[in-house]
Amino acid sequence: MRAVIQRVKEAKVTVESEVVGSIEKGLLVFLGVGGEDHSKDLDYLVEKVLGLRIFQDENDKMNLSLLDVEGDLLVVSQFTLYGDVRKGKRPSFTDSAHPDLGEKYYEEFVQKARDKGVKVETGVFGADMDVSLINDGPVTILLDSKKIF
Repeated sequence: MRAVIQRVKEAKVTVESEVVGSIEKGLLVFLGVGGEDHSKDLDYLVEKVLGLRIFQDENDKMNLSLLDVEGDLLVVSQFTLYGDVRKGKRPSFTDSAHPDLGEKYYEEFVQKARDKGVKVETGVFGADMDVSLINDGPVTILLDSKKIF
């Protein structure tokens, strides 16, 4: 499972000119599910995202997590995080999960974050979405549950 995490001042997702998810201060998470992912990958990523210490403390050091600052979470599915362009110039998505598995883990990620008391907004799985944000910092973090990077 892979995620691109961006610390944001605000972010929103629009589908067919309708805002379907919107947050203020928090994290925008683009979430990709791989075909070889399991529940342990999901649990690892949820804990990692919620525990990332990438918000400033009183000394202006990145030392606080989303939970510490009581920030919001906007989760957007993005299978293209598994796009492989090592050969040629057109991405191959053979490592991406089948949409049924991808949606299952996407929904579980959202629910597990909500179970931790986080306000979570979402995009629409499988939809063509417009995502807008104001990146705070900018701060962008890449995560992979297999710890490839």
